Amino acid sequence: MRRVSRRECIRFIGLGLGALGIHSMLSCLPQQEQPKATATPTPKEARTPEATPTASSHMREAMYYTEAGSYVQCLLCPRGCAIAEGERGNCRVRENRGGKLYTMVYGNPCAVHIDPIEKKPFYHYNPGAPTFSLATAGCNLHCLYCQNWTISQVPPEETMNYDLPPEQVVAAALDQNCPIISYTYSEPTIFYEYMLTTARLARAQGIRNTVISAGYINPDPLRELCRAVDAIKIDLKGFNREFYLRVCSATLDPVLETIRTIHEEGIHLEIVNLVVPTLNDDEEELRQLAQWVLDNVGPDVPLHFTRFYPQYKLTNLPPTPVESLERAREIAMDVGIHYVYIGNVPGHSGNQTYCAGCGEVIIRRLGFAVVEYHIVDGKCEFCGQTIPGVWELGRVTPGAEGWKETTEPSDQ
Repeated sequence: MRRVSRRECIRFIGLGLGALGIHSMLSCLPQQEQPKATATPTPKEARTPEATPTASSHMREAMYYTEAGSYVQCLLCPRGCAIAEGERGNCRVRENRGGKLYTMVYGNPCAVHIDPIEKKPFYHYNPGAPTFSLATAGCNLHCLYCQNWTISQVPPEETMNYDLPPEQVVAAALDQNCPIISYTYSEPTIFYEYMLTTARLARAQGIRNTVISAGYINPDPLRELCRAVDAIKIDLKGFNREFYLRVCSATLDPVLETIRTIHEEGIHLEIVNLVVPTLNDDEEELRQLAQWVLDNVGPDVPLHFTRFYPQYKLTNLPPTPVESLERAREIAMDVGIHYVYIGNVPGHSGNQTYCAGCGEVIIRRLGFAVVEYHIVDGKCEFCGQTIPGVWELGRVTPGAEGWKETTEPSDQ
């Protein structure tokens, strides 16, 4: 049995509140404007981003686009935006300048925090580990209930940004004793080049990389990303095409393809469904979602049902009844999913990890903190059942006094 000490527990809880060191570091980083620039177009479809001498330090030529007459067509996500000179795509951060597509947020995050990995949520990946988390402005979905709309639904000119190139992200993660970097809060797909470069540099330094995404990305860039990262959490918004169009301004099928691709690539995968009253909480729809997960990625991929709270443009709806989440969990387990969780309900028994063999609690959580841990060499301490996941309990550095409360974006 591995019991977490009181000091470690305090540390884990503090991880969810932010770091003094991070705020001190960021206060020294300059904000930079992005001056206009032009460049001569080069006909390529999938491009390697390079610095442009006449562009600001936060502009890089984008990957995955092609010229289309006076337009450029972005090939990064299923929207396939055709973008005129001087205009940006749907995500607000990719711009046509001189016939080339540029990302405007390279090394320019608007949110940087240290979180516990459980906040993402990852429940089967390095439990208890601190993760250096960052995001830029912009998103390629427009969910009516977005919890981070103040950064995801605006261009980078409307957020407070930091000059933090990939090399400095890696250095900061090392300095803060974070074994993981997480690309999160808004939508990592839209800062793809920044994420990919950072992930490659981080891996070379022994740091792992996790992606928290809605999964609205095309197969080729996704497969390239999978070769650079270690774990991906996908928000499967619902299992209804009309819901995706009406509530998220997106389509369902590309997200399902993303989930299948991540599984095929052998990347650690967890799936979250935010249960929204009256919109995606139909029991038959939940059953279909769980059945699809079972049929396509198997019974051992963790599935989280999380509680909705009124946000952004859906303030007319109540929070999800806990009974609805419990029913969703029962349905998924009846279908045959082994590890099903209830999220955004602190203290609920559905936050715990139970052995699929003997039914004992093998990870007990208090909020985002791990307070009991009964996995030894990837197996249940009680019955020896193999528990799918990555089970290196996050190393804890003494000094919980260095943490304080901050306001940070949500991962869900």
